[in-house]
Amino acid sequence: MMAVIEVERPKPAPARMRPRDVMRVGAIGLRTRPLRAFLSALGIAIGIAAMVGVVGLSSSSGAELDRQLSALGTNLLTISSGTTLMGEAAQMPVDAEAMIERIGPVEAVSSIGKVGEAKVYRSEQIPEAQTGGINTYAARLDLPATVGATLRSGTWLNAATERYPAAVIGSSAAQRLGIGSAGPDTQVIVGGVRFTVVGVLNPVALATDLDAGVLVGWPVAEQRLGFDGHPTTLYTRAEEARLESVRGVLASTANPEAPNEVDVSRPSDALAAKQATSQAFTSLLLGVGAVALLVGGVGVANTMVISVLERRAEIGLRRSLGATRGQIRTQFLAESLLLSAMGGAGGILLGTGVTTGYAYYSGWPSVVPLWATMGGLVATLIIGAVAGLYPAIRAARLSPTEALSTP
Repeated sequence: MMAVIEVERPKPAPARMRPRDVMRVGAIGLRTRPLRAFLSALGIAIGIAAMVGVVGLSSSSGAELDRQLSALGTNLLTISSGTTLMGEAAQMPVDAEAMIERIGPVEAVSSIGKVGEAKVYRSEQIPEAQTGGINTYAARLDLPATVGATLRSGTWLNAATERYPAAVIGSSAAQRLGIGSAGPDTQVIVGGVRFTVVGVLNPVALATDLDAGVLVGWPVAEQRLGFDGHPTTLYTRAEEARLESVRGVLASTANPEAPNEVDVSRPSDALAAKQATSQAFTSLLLGVGAVALLVGGVGVANTMVISVLERRAEIGLRRSLGATRGQIRTQFLAESLLLSAMGGAGGILLGTGVTTGYAYYSGWPSVVPLWATMGGLVATLIIGAVAGLYPAIRAARLSPTEALSTP
């Protein structure tokens, strides 16, 4: 008798899924339940849009600030009267401007002097207490060129008008007084004297005190308003490379007898501090966006868990036809990643669109950093992977008989 030798046949290896197959099977759940997929992706999109929009608006605002500083210059220094040791208001010497002009690196000097007793009113019918917080300043003719001020309407004071009752109104003061434009018929009451409004200023970024002021000529302020001739604020432009050294000697030069009674500041630093405050607020809004993104991730996870429960029969059929646990796990993980990627892409487009639209409306340059968009996309993929991991593992653990026996 011949012996029968049984040869053990190798078990067939399961078919490997190519990346295209993974994408195709992962999209099954999205195609069969489009409304649920859209609502789940919407949660991710809102979080990403919030984060991209906040970063984009902050960057656009910063770019606008840089543009303004480049146009206005960062070499402007402001010298103002401080207080005495007794806490009283200090007084700047009359010749402070002339003394500062003798500093070598100084390129330009101008000044204003506050006329404290000259209250401003639109007409004689306004009650005396309703001053509107508007101050009166005597101003030098070269003030606009020094501080970078521009006129919205009318003209600046000149050698003729500075000796007569003519005034230039700051932007905020004009709004409070109800003055839209300058003209020979537009007048205000300054210290009981009628002044013709010859000009209206645009907002002055580096000299914000001028916005809420009425500016008159130095001679007419002394002759008609009782101005004592002492400047209260001086504006100095110096060579950028030697700005700090000039800043160090300004107080002692402006008031040699009492340099401690003089305050020296750099207006561009105030703008930078304002931007830093805006950055802190941006961080808060980014936190809100992160919370929205987390909520969106929870929504994706909930969708995937429900999808596993509803598709147990499909899972059992695939397992009985030879699909491995790893392939089932890959299918549902791919579905979660696709769902999150859809939301992330939509959020990036929405956030970029909001940034571009608001920047255009505000006249800013539109800036959306590349790291914000790439970071948003990476964040969505991480959220999708984390949200889909548990449902994918749960789906892979189902046995074919258990899954097929589910009604």
